[in-house]
Amino acid sequence: MRIIICIFILFAQSFTASAQSYVTKKNAPKKALKYYMKGKELNRANEAEKALKEFDKALREAPDFIDVYIEKAAIKITEGNDEGAEKELEKVIGIDPYYKSKLLYSLAFLEQKNGKCKEAKVHLEQYLKAPKTNETLVSKSKKLLADCEFELKAGAIKVDYDPILMPKSINTTNREYFPSISADGQTFYFTRVTKGQEDIYFCKKTETGWGEAQALSNINTPENEANQSISADGKTIIFTACNRRDQGFGSCDLYISQFRNGKWEEVKNMGAGINSSAWESQPSISADGKFLLFTSRRKNGKGKADIYYSKSNREGAWSVAKPIKGNINTSGDEQTPFLHPDGQTLYFKSDGHPGFGGQDIFFSKKQKDGTWGEPKNIGAPINTKANEGSFVVSLDGKTAYFDSDMELSENGAEKPSKNLHEIYYIELDEKLRPEPVTYVKAKVIDAETKKPLVANVDFMDLAIQKTHAYSTTDNSGEFLVCLPVGKDYGLNVSKPEYLFHSENFALKERDDNNEPYELIIELKRIPKEIAVLSEKPNTIQKPSTKPLTKPTPIILKNIFFATGSAVLKDESTGELLKLYQLLNETPKMKIQINGHTDNVGSDPDNLALSQKRAKSVYDYLIGKGIAASRLKHEGFGKNQPIDTNETKEGRQNNRRTEFIIIP
Repeated sequence: MRIIICIFILFAQSFTASAQSYVTKKNAPKKALKYYMKGKELNRANEAEKALKEFDKALREAPDFIDVYIEKAAIKITEGNDEGAEKELEKVIGIDPYYKSKLLYSLAFLEQKNGKCKEAKVHLEQYLKAPKTNETLVSKSKKLLADCEFELKAGAIKVDYDPILMPKSINTTNREYFPSISADGQTFYFTRVTKGQEDIYFCKKTETGWGEAQALSNINTPENEANQSISADGKTIIFTACNRRDQGFGSCDLYISQFRNGKWEEVKNMGAGINSSAWESQPSISADGKFLLFTSRRKNGKGKADIYYSKSNREGAWSVAKPIKGNINTSGDEQTPFLHPDGQTLYFKSDGHPGFGGQDIFFSKKQKDGTWGEPKNIGAPINTKANEGSFVVSLDGKTAYFDSDMELSENGAEKPSKNLHEIYYIELDEKLRPEPVTYVKAKVIDAETKKPLVANVDFMDLAIQKTHAYSTTDNSGEFLVCLPVGKDYGLNVSKPEYLFHSENFALKERDDNNEPYELIIELKRIPKEIAVLSEKPNTIQKPSTKPLTKPTPIILKNIFFATGSAVLKDESTGELLKLYQLLNETPKMKIQINGHTDNVGSDPDNLALSQKRAKSVYDYLIGKGIAASRLKHEGFGKNQPIDTNETKEGRQNNRRTEFIIIP
């Protein structure tokens, strides 16, 4: 029995010795070792070609001299000869895959980089099973393995696209990057570097294309300003500035400015709630200017760079920034967030999620609980083996703008750009697009003088009776608000001493986003004999000296009834509250509520229905505490149309509830 065991041990030892019987620098023949050392010396002296000749001499003396292949691979990697380096490393692995286990990762990295994911996957799995591994390389190997598995499975995720270079008014011999575009598509913003100086530029769309780019006045300084984000209405800008002497918190901070009365106001640091002692950059402000995403490298993050968010309240104060909710941030880098005006689609770049290598572009959809869904890689050829730049999408979702340090041919092939960094655009594939969005662009004016007014603007999601967006117009009286398609919205525009104005935007059934709304909204003054002056009379104009001589109907466009019924629907609550507040704040005001119908149905039925509907609004106000002596109600059936009854839209306009001021 002992003899059998001894024979087995001797056999095993013999097998092990034969399996590892190769040459290293520790047991190499003298002549081979001499050539090897001479090659290393020449390589240190930057004589790579001569060094390779010496290494080849060493291999002629000892063909399985494993350290020589390692040195040759290192030289070829330095020279950018990936294919040659692969061949040398394959020889190393063929001799002993675990001689230096990390070389398995090095080989896999080159293979994945050059589109050989099947081979890379084998070598990565080998490394992860190695007896000796490095914790950092294990993490990198798992990420690279995930990239390879993704690429093998998602090879079909390829989108045909033709990247088009932005015109010379934008791209120059300087570096241009970080594009952004206004909601109405009329203004294009970007960062340009001239003589090492970063500044923010913009250009306007003309009949023939994009006009000449201009530096953004009152924003740019002799220091660096970059990575801008503009709200949909063009009235708020947030950007990055670094190493400012006056008010910086960290190496790079976020700054904000408001556009009022035709110019950008004084730039302000966004404060310690958003900025930290670390690096903050790459802001993306929501369409309504109330929600901010940005990138930070602060120590308590999940990875190297993470995406954070902050919210603004009605007073303009920003909340303390927190990491974005959902599976977005990883142990890697997440950067360049872009929140589309739909408020539901987030684009960003990351090297922490499975991709094609480097930093890929991903997108994520917002979930019902407010978190962000699992990120999806937008696929090749938009994503490549290299690091991608920032990526933004137009309001209609059809066009994407991105910057790249590669020159892209029509078939997506890449070569180094002569200009270092340029901006391109593409037609975005439908499956990568955000949700449909439209916008309301309006100007608020005095109905009598036609002069612009500073007024409060509130958009409500009618289904849930919650504010969708709010703002205050400046002296121009203008506002622009984006509305995601798929919901119904109510608009209320109000100002002290004026009757409010309401609009309805029924977008629940609408599936396109090509037709924005452009409005002129006229606010009518409350007659001076019933107006209540503000506690701060200097902030408003004096009441008109011309009282309203005849009743002026104010249509309540967001009061709804069930078909053929006088029962108020829940969606009416917001509008009814506005009417109650107006009466409560103007105690001398008396009104008559009028109901109207279209011409469908019998005259008696229409008259009765219009009377009942007016009475329903009357009853609501009585229930809220408005004195009956201040209220009247009347129904007119089909007798006072304001539109044709020959179309669906016309009949809808005729079915209305309104009020008039009465003595």
